[in-house]
Amino acid sequence: MVDDTGSDSKATTRRVVIAVLVLLVAIGAVAIWLVRRGGDDSSATTTTSVATTDTSAHPTEPGSSTSTSSATAPADDATATAVWPRSDTARRFEDPVAAARSFAVDFAVFADPVLGEFRQGDSRSGEVEVRPQADGPVTTVFVRQLGDDGSWWVLGSATANIEVTEPAALATIGDPVTLKGTANAFEGTVDVDIRADGRDEPLVKGFVTGRMGEMGPFDSTLSFPSPHGGYGAVVFRTLSAEDGSVWEAAVVRVKFADG
Repeated sequence: MVDDTGSDSKATTRRVVIAVLVLLVAIGAVAIWLVRRGGDDSSATTTTSVATTDTSAHPTEPGSSTSTSSATAPADDATATAVWPRSDTARRFEDPVAAARSFAVDFAVFADPVLGEFRQGDSRSGEVEVRPQADGPVTTVFVRQLGDDGSWWVLGSATANIEVTEPAALATIGDPVTLKGTANAFEGTVDVDIRADGRDEPLVKGFVTGRMGEMGPFDSTLSFPSPHGGYGAVVFRTLSAEDGSVWEAAVVRVKFADG
């Protein structure tokens, strides 16, 4: 008689081992399928969000930006002392030279100005030299950081050939306005515009007469349709004798009388 107990025990052990291996393989396959499915679902449901800024209202340039939150800044905030950029637009400048360039081209209407480097004054202000051409006279543009965003604004400009004594910066003016100072210009003529914030066209255009070849006094009045309050600027400019382009510009920030 042969004892088959050992053989049966070994066979049983082999069957158990095989069953365990099959189970492990099955579990591994399911795990791999779940991982792959999870990765597919993740990629299928993931989206990319891109933040955009609408700059269609105004073209930008190096150092400039737009900010819709600043576009409706009230006239009595810190930016009320500034001539440029217009507070009713979204144009703002992160760089002082960019602010000076835009002022020279878009406000003072220089044709193709040559700009110098920014010269620091205090920690938030300074100036930039603007010339109509490389060897032309200097218009000094005064810039300052204003508002919570620290953007750069133009407070006004001055030139050695147009010295304005009236109106003074931030003076309140009424109709008519007194214009006093000295000037050296081609044929002695200095063009004058009175501008109100938020308007594309000047309230009035006129001129004063100094001298040609040397500084000479001017003392005149200019009548204009008052906007009855708000801010603006008086713009004094000399023109090139060659082509009539803007040669120099002195820009004075003013406030209009309420009456």
